[in-house]
Amino acid sequence: MSLAVIIPARDEEALIARCLTSVLEAARHVLVHVDIQVVADGCLDSTVPIARTFPGVRILELESSNVGAARAAGAEAVLARGAHWLANTDADSVVPPNWLAHQVALEREGWDAVVGTVRPDFAELDAGQRAAWLATHRAGEPNGHVHGANLGLRASVYRAVGGYLALPEHEDADLVARLDGYRVIATDEAEVVTSARRFGRTPGGYARFLREELFSHQSSTRVP
Repeated sequence: MSLAVIIPARDEEALIARCLTSVLEAARHVLVHVDIQVVADGCLDSTVPIARTFPGVRILELESSNVGAARAAGAEAVLARGAHWLANTDADSVVPPNWLAHQVALEREGWDAVVGTVRPDFAELDAGQRAAWLATHRAGEPNGHVHGANLGLRASVYRAVGGYLALPEHEDADLVARLDGYRVIATDEAEVVTSARRFGRTPGGYARFLREELFSHQSSTRVP
């Protein structure tokens, strides 16, 4: 089995190092080869030079400024190198040490795709915001939402459904929506921590949810 990690990044100089550090740590917990692919899409900062300081991490530079196109380009690159499983995260996220091991175990159980949970970085929230998030999140239960920051699937299945489309947002949910008929499991056993910033790199996404739905009124709205 050849395992690949695809990480789109756009102007993430402040966060890419902690992301790659966490992915490399997760790679230490599996006994298979891990091909780590950063896709620097329209970066105008030091994201690429920082990523280059991590040995073994491959970098693909694009100018699409489109997260769907970036994920698709990353997938094609690792597929060309023989990847059998595609693990996906984001450059503003930190994966847990068991992240890849958990996906490998589920793949060996026969699952075709793994939809994992994410949570905002509590260090970036005040007490009220942490309470609002915790009030809407049940530990031990997947939450029914799709996040490109915590998603994995078989390469053969990815190809069969047509892969990522060049969408400016929700390319992850679109891909999973096309997995009807395949074995898809939702899990929170390897939850990814992502930036709690209110303005992200896409028009919507997690940043918009935090800004406009959860923290704008501290309601009981269900968190993705």
